Amino acid sequence: MTWPNQRPTTGPRESGPHDSPRPPLTPRSGPAGAPGWAIRGTGSHLPRRRVRSEEVSRSLGLDPGWIERRTGIRERRVAADTEASSDLAAHAARRAMADAGIRPDDVGLIVLGTSTPDELGPSTACRVQALLGARHAAAFDVAAACTGFVYGLQSAVGWLATQRGAPPHALVIGVEVYSKFLDPGDRGTAALFGDGAAAAVVGPVPSPYGIGPITLGSDGTRAGDVLIPAGGGRRPASAQTLAERGHTIHMDGRAVRDFIAATFPRLVAEAVDGAGIKPADLALVVPHQPNPALVASLAPDAGLEPAQLAIAGHDVGNIGAASLPYALDTALRARPSAPGDLVLLAGFGAGLTWGHTIVTWPPS
Repeated sequence: MTWPNQRPTTGPRESGPHDSPRPPLTPRSGPAGAPGWAIRGTGSHLPRRRVRSEEVSRSLGLDPGWIERRTGIRERRVAADTEASSDLAAHAARRAMADAGIRPDDVGLIVLGTSTPDELGPSTACRVQALLGARHAAAFDVAAACTGFVYGLQSAVGWLATQRGAPPHALVIGVEVYSKFLDPGDRGTAALFGDGAAAAVVGPVPSPYGIGPITLGSDGTRAGDVLIPAGGGRRPASAQTLAERGHTIHMDGRAVRDFIAATFPRLVAEAVDGAGIKPADLALVVPHQPNPALVASLAPDAGLEPAQLAIAGHDVGNIGAASLPYALDTALRARPSAPGDLVLLAGFGAGLTWGHTIVTWPPS
């Protein structure tokens, strides 16, 4: 099932469809009654400009329906010339804070995942902190590509668990403006990528609800599968790198497809085995979705029913670190999770990187 794209910009989320909370199934770390951390609000933001796949197909000399047939992507959003990652991220963060019912002064940490920062330094998270007026927040970026949101959750949970005296909420944001880093003539990337941002507020919740153990991994031997090869210290910007389009995304499409096909079912298996549950016990599975059609087709291999998957990439394409939190926000707007629901977040991307966690959804 594809979750409909219903995203109010402000206001609290309605209560779930169940009459009473379901006892959590996921084992929680720590003693009974110990406080934990949960996602307390979500929000997302897309640029105004829509570019339909028919238009991209024609520009690549392809049949108008080629992209949608192969990927399921109908359109994507494209940032304006004056919009950078921090602008999109700040909009998404404001919506997540409104959903959680908190103010900028309640935020102690901003951790932002992106592969398309405003500049090489400072961190884009610091730009977002200034835009939000979150004066008490520490801020930094994580560079884990499309797994950036899951890596950011780990950073947020670790920080919240050890801080004393800081505001007890963290903003975890994923954002990309890939359109500024695309070769419009490369069908392998121009067909897939779009722009967007999504965010989540992480805050305290009583045990046994909250974010379960987070498992992260990487394989740096395959860093060349997807990358922007120029602009860093190894290949600084020059006339030659510009001529070679070294500042655009380069991707080995076949290698990436094989990685997705092998990794998503493995992450589901690892998560449910570690929690001592079955795939059918998951109320919602939110994967990164670089190719919505491909990821949806992997549900049987992962032991899942199509209705368990939150697929929202049809109307945005691959928005990188924002892909997973955008799908989560879209799914929750369409059908709020009930207390005790088990929600699996599964990310994977360039680096290569991957990560997963099961969230025992808290009461509102």
